[in-house]
Amino acid sequence: MKAWRRSCISLVAAVWLAGCGGDGNGAPAEEETELEQPADAAQPVEEPVEVEPLAVEIHASATLRSDRRLMIDGETNLPDETRLLVIVERELSGVRWQSRTVVEDGSFATGPFGPGSGLPDGGYLITVNLVEASVQPPAVRERIGEQGEHLEGALVRSARHGLGQVASYSRRYLIGSEPRRTTDQVDVLEVE
Repeated sequence: MKAWRRSCISLVAAVWLAGCGGDGNGAPAEEETELEQPADAAQPVEEPVEVEPLAVEIHASATLRSDRRLMIDGETNLPDETRLLVIVERELSGVRWQSRTVVEDGSFATGPFGPGSGLPDGGYLITVNLVEASVQPPAVRERIGEQGEHLEGALVRSARHGLGQVASYSRRYLIGSEPRRTTDQVDVLEVE
């Protein structure tokens, strides 16, 4: 048993010494004597590409289906494949429905929003959010910037938690046959 252990230790020591390299005379192995060039010396330095600012435009409209659920569609100048989050919130109760959608050919559509029994009469806030650049596809990040730094306009604001800039569009709607009196700019929806 002791002889077996000694032979194992000797084998491990021989493998370890052989792996250290060199020619046995204290000189380093040949491949170690070649000088390596710095990684940045071999590659040309890329010039920063100037990207024109994008003045964000989002317009959305809602239609009330016969089952009293909302369908949202809209237009935007954001690039194709941009990911958007659409939220419908009932003002009275704060209940929210949300859906993710993607821009295709300058437009987007999503829905239906609301419970299966239909939306009750009242005020609703519809919001379309451009989510943070970090979750956008690479082609979209190229246009809007890695932190949304190429975005500008009235809809643009700083994202929560320091994640760059985002854009948000909101509009109020009233559902029902007897619209309330209001001083806000709202659209009244009736069942089609």
